[in-house]
Amino acid sequence: MKQYEASARTVEEAIEQGLAELGVSIGDVDVQVIEEGSKGLFGLFGSRLAKVRLTVKAEEENLLEDLIGGGEAKKPAEDKKPAGEKKPAETKKPAEEKKAAEPKKPAEAKKPAEPKKPAEPKKPAEQKKPEKAAEPAQESVPEKTPAEPREVKTEIQVLEKPEVTMIPADQLDPESPAGKAHAFLMELTRLMGVEVTVDMGTDAEGHVYGYINGDTLGILIGRRGETLDAVQYLTSLKVNRDQENYTRVTLDTENYRAKREDTLIRLANRMANRAIRTGRKVSLEPMNPYERRIIHYALQKNEAVMTHSEGDEPNRHVVITLKK
Repeated sequence: MKQYEASARTVEEAIEQGLAELGVSIGDVDVQVIEEGSKGLFGLFGSRLAKVRLTVKAEEENLLEDLIGGGEAKKPAEDKKPAGEKKPAETKKPAEEKKAAEPKKPAEAKKPAEPKKPAEPKKPAEQKKPEKAAEPAQESVPEKTPAEPREVKTEIQVLEKPEVTMIPADQLDPESPAGKAHAFLMELTRLMGVEVTVDMGTDAEGHVYGYINGDTLGILIGRRGETLDAVQYLTSLKVNRDQENYTRVTLDTENYRAKREDTLIRLANRMANRAIRTGRKVSLEPMNPYERRIIHYALQKNEAVMTHSEGDEPNRHVVITLKK
């Protein structure tokens, strides 16, 4: 049985992390709590992570196995169909007609006055044509069907990452967008009681990128990155205040953005294969606009499926459907 162990600050966060990694919903797994999390003293000292084990249920695991070997599972069943058909018995009829026709020939050959009878062998030639009928063509049809899922699979797309030029802290201009973002993040983390360092950089279009380093596990990331997204939003408001041109701000810590992007891309590919296998649409869990964009882009060039978003925030989610 397929299992996965996940650790996080709380049991709920560990379960969500495991579901995202397996690409399933809560109804598809059995949850076992291995260790309850502990906040420790004042939520800072002696804290322990919660640990859970997710076991994929039998029906869901069979679905995932079918995604891998589903194209070869139907071959033996289809190969047995010709053996059980009664079509070979029909081929005996022309053989019996030949036997009945053959004794008539010597009887008719005794009559010397009828020279036209040797032209009758054309009849068996016409009877051989039904033997070459569409029976072999019918056997070739099931051979094409299992190959269809393999033809529709395409490589998923990966988001292009811009080239970022890092700026040393002592060279930051306090009035530049990167300088404003750095000063705001250092003050905010100080008030939060988190000791970190912040590396700033910009891309070719002037957008700001901040990388927070330090003891930030679970504090600046939050559940599914909600805390990190909130800090990023506040930093963007600070940078773009009293500024004519909008500057996009992107924050990351402990390489969370890259890990989450990789998880979402693998989830998109897995759910697309499930939609192809079952022939039904697949609805994903609610996501923020940034994560939904990753799902849309990952399956943008897939020849078998298409994606769209449904619902209202904060419950807006991606739906994967087959192309008609």
